[in-house]
Amino acid sequence: LVLDEVNMAVSKGLERIDDVLVVVGRRGETNIILTGRNAPQEFVDAADLVTEMKKVKHPFDKGIKGREGLEY
Repeated sequence: LVLDEVNMAVSKGLERIDDVLVVVGRRGETNIILTGRNAPQEFVDAADLVTEMKKVKHPFDKGIKGREGLEY
């Protein structure tokens, strides 16, 4: 189960940390992936795996606009 951009939803006040942690706590055998920037420390503490990605090189750097199917 992917909770896409849930970290941003929490940071913007659209979702509560405790509510997300309840869902994570009830996962059973289901793997749950939380995405988005600035994960709250509570999510990091509850996680088995935390990955942080950073851009090294991107077509935007050369002025290439977003491409359908890749950036959107």
